[in-house]
Amino acid sequence: MLSVQVVIKKLVLYVRLDGELDQYTVDGLRTRIVELMEKYQIKYLVINCEQLRFMDSSGVGFIIGRYNRLKKEQGAIVLCSLNEHISRLVYLSGLHRICAIKGSEEEADEYLGVA
Repeated sequence: MLSVQVVIKKLVLYVRLDGELDQYTVDGLRTRIVELMEKYQIKYLVINCEQLRFMDSSGVGFIIGRYNRLKKEQGAIVLCSLNEHISRLVYLSGLHRICAIKGSEEEADEYLGVA
């Protein structure tokens, strides 16, 4: 199960994930996030993983897909508040090469210049 809280500030979409991001939950998340990104012309995506307990390759694919879309707009993705399990997956999968990794949403704001 995955609970998702979203907040939009300026051109930034903050996504706070709670639960498991896997093959069973990724489609619903993708649909919701794509709709919001298009509706609000989002340039930056901040994914808060503090309460994310599990992510499989479907979750990695979701992040790569959003990266590819934002890259066309000169945007960026920031992953923040990673726990040990998610941090390990991010580095093993290479997501750290395409996403900035920050300790908090506040650090993400500073990195993106929207603080």
